[in-house]
Amino acid sequence: MSELTLDNLIDDGNYFASERARLENQVILDELERKKKARNLAVPTDDNKVKARLREIGEPITLFGERPPDRRERLIYVLSQINAARGDDTMQVDEESSEESSDDEVEEFYSPGSLELLEARRFLAEYSLPRAQKRVAQQRIDSKMPLGRILDIRKKVFAEVKRFAELGSQIGDERPVSQVRFSPNSKYLLTGSWAGNVKLWNVPECTPVRTYRGHNDRVGGVAWHPEATKTLGEDAVNFVSGAADLSVHLWSLNSETPLATLKGHADRVARVAFHPSGRYVASASFDTTWRLWDVATQKELLLQEGHSKEVFSIEFQNDGALCASGGIDAIGRVWDLRTGRTAMVLDGHVQPIFGISFSPNGYQIATGSGDDTIRIWDMRSLKALYTIPAHMSNVSDVRFFYADELPPNYTPSTATPDVVMNGTEEANADVKPADPEQDKVLEEWRYRSGLYFASAGYDGFVKLWSADDWQLLRTLPTDGGKVMSVDLSHDGKMLASGTYNRNYQLFTPDGGI
Repeated sequence: MSELTLDNLIDDGNYFASERARLENQVILDELERKKKARNLAVPTDDNKVKARLREIGEPITLFGERPPDRRERLIYVLSQINAARGDDTMQVDEESSEESSDDEVEEFYSPGSLELLEARRFLAEYSLPRAQKRVAQQRIDSKMPLGRILDIRKKVFAEVKRFAELGSQIGDERPVSQVRFSPNSKYLLTGSWAGNVKLWNVPECTPVRTYRGHNDRVGGVAWHPEATKTLGEDAVNFVSGAADLSVHLWSLNSETPLATLKGHADRVARVAFHPSGRYVASASFDTTWRLWDVATQKELLLQEGHSKEVFSIEFQNDGALCASGGIDAIGRVWDLRTGRTAMVLDGHVQPIFGISFSPNGYQIATGSGDDTIRIWDMRSLKALYTIPAHMSNVSDVRFFYADELPPNYTPSTATPDVVMNGTEEANADVKPADPEQDKVLEEWRYRSGLYFASAGYDGFVKLWSADDWQLLRTLPTDGGKVMSVDLSHDGKMLASGTYNRNYQLFTPDGGI
């Protein structure tokens, strides 16, 4: 099967917009429309009048065990069905009920968008479709893995995770360290603090490299460009930061002053995130909005409303099609960047959502909240899958483990088959694997991505959890009363946490490298 693009998307027989799916969706929409019209029907509330109306239309006046409210609901249903069969869209309504319904009804509205936003949405669709197709193809291969092999991988990976111990602690700044993030090559650590500084550190040595000064208030979030420290030059935009001075800064690695400042927010900027393509940046703010920025032009592409209170957390899905936001209103929302619509509402927490993270599998989301719990959401079923009573105080951050494309010190085998788009492997009977052990290492590494995640809490602990049965693997104490952020390196060898007492800690398996 060829690579999925916008041009051949509509011709894909497996896509949900097939004729059968459209018919099923139309049935659902028709039923919703019928129920909407049924709510406007003028139906008597007196039980004797309800019975008389039922007798008039030839229906039983009562059913076994039926109560008066149930009888009235049955009358509404029957009348709506009769009107629908007649094709009568103008149902009789009394003036009072129509006025009330018009007051209560919330009409869907659209905001005008720029041509730049339209082009961005098209690019996001073209970028995300083949990535999603490749991910699903790999998941189909993983689903055929023998159960014994899966258990062996889990046992090996979790045994390593359970050995995590503190390697060292370093004073990060003059005020609390609000966020920590490992570089894509896992050789640097970026810290943002309430002092307004962003600092770059060598890891695991914990030695300072450079201090970036540009904010004059608390830094709320930092995020790396996906190709920073890899293929991206040091003079280009390598990372982004947001702060309480209402600004978002774009930084290079070799300059202590920002390359550009993105202004538009009306209140404190909390978390920030880089899109997987590296073209866009998202920022969450206390002005109840999150915004999408173009890195190349430094223009605001999208001002997204939808939260009733401050927006704190923001994160992109690895495919690049979706974005998730978490607010002080205890609600999370998943946005489809290609259309601008809400794909899912994460409604279940009773306190603010401080941390949000997409699983590498693309359809699960973890949210950490001030109600001390972590909720796991499944986008396929559009509901919460599991609730973890994670910490004794606020869950400030959650991070899934995202593995590099290749494991550390891996030498690619010349005969390793590539993943193709139909979920099978290219087979060549004339070629034998050059190194079967290396192929097993690669298989294990691919399966490891997203197999566990980390959480930080205001109870002073960092915890590691399995991402298949949601069980606690390891509890790591820190030297701070409140852990404000946590991150896992892409090579799987390090974990970092930032604390309220101005320090950051580094953890490794067995406390060594």
